[in-house]
Amino acid sequence: MTDNSKSRLRLLLGQLNPLGLPLRQKIGVFGLAFLIALPLLVSLPVVGQFVVMILPASSWELGLYNVAAALFFAMFAMSWDAVSGYTGEISFGHGLFFAVGGYTSAMLNMGHGLSPWVSVLGGVLLAAVAGVMIGVPALRVEGPYLSLVTLVAPLILLQLFIFMSDIFGGEQGLSNPENLVGLGFVSNYFLALGLFVAVFALLWALTRSNTGSILTAIREDEDAVSAAGLSKAKFKIFAFVLSGAIGGLAGAVYVHTPVGSPTPSELMSVIVNVEVIIAAVLGGMGTIVGAAVGGLFVAMLPDYLNLVEFTVPVIGKSISEMSFFLFAIVTLFLLNIFPGGVLRWGIALGRRATGRDGGKEGMAADGGQSPEDTGTNPVAQTMERYQEYYDNMFGGDDE
Repeated sequence: MTDNSKSRLRLLLGQLNPLGLPLRQKIGVFGLAFLIALPLLVSLPVVGQFVVMILPASSWELGLYNVAAALFFAMFAMSWDAVSGYTGEISFGHGLFFAVGGYTSAMLNMGHGLSPWVSVLGGVLLAAVAGVMIGVPALRVEGPYLSLVTLVAPLILLQLFIFMSDIFGGEQGLSNPENLVGLGFVSNYFLALGLFVAVFALLWALTRSNTGSILTAIREDEDAVSAAGLSKAKFKIFAFVLSGAIGGLAGAVYVHTPVGSPTPSELMSVIVNVEVIIAAVLGGMGTIVGAAVGGLFVAMLPDYLNLVEFTVPVIGKSISEMSFFLFAIVTLFLLNIFPGGVLRWGIALGRRATGRDGGKEGMAADGGQSPEDTGTNPVAQTMERYQEYYDNMFGGDDE
């Protein structure tokens, strides 16, 4: 092994050492460890009682179900952020991918007898095709016109379900598909957690690669990307296909678990389309980490509110009866307090508390520097990174 290879290996091992991580990443590792150990913690004598109290349900079994559902929704939020948060192509009908994946998987399993794993793969592939069908029009329209296209698409799909109700079950949806063979409370939970971690790792690595830099540059200045000789059309379609595939994966697996069923009300209702946007914006658009955190929060907050039986004076209604109304009030309040997302606010607050902010207020996603910090145009930075990548791949200047 050469000295260069040894130094790279030492650098990689140093980055994987949890003790050497920044505080925000240590918190993330602790949160992931807590989620992994959650089924074990609920079985402990004293600790288990405390864990059950903080679960979003009245029992630990239902609590694990609700957390699993929140993990699937967080995957969905990350898929939205991968295209809308990074390229700036705002989608108001992302539930289309969730529904295509879920319905395809359920119908292949129930109608054709395919195994759930093969059915899930079929759902992912068809959702990726739907990503192409949305991504191609995105090349011709932008701004509110693109948002209108993405908003109308799931409405058309819903009308198709109603028109062909003998196949799709109409507004009532299909009957519940059979659960994945041999999966119980804990197994379903770990399936959701494993997929959540895998999707997060994939998107986290991708958005920090040269591809992620180009997607960000498209959001900042499409003309500059084209002037650099890059095909913005190719990267836009890639973003929609990737987002569609991941959203379809979340929907496909979701319907095969006890927490979900293939019905329009669960997979592509207006509320679902709005909640996924709220989750990503509240966590921090263009961060992936923020979308994951926001997705978990938005999915579990109504479950917590449903547990509160306190009756509000004068109104005479309990918190649980007004859970949706209170959910809307809380999210609206948080969106006004943290317009840049909770993640960016938390990073900036942590840096100010530790004296490492250098007096700067604007912090970019996941602790990176904002353009105001560096005084450098973000598109220029992206082009420099791409040129360096190109030189390394193809040998740089001719000799």
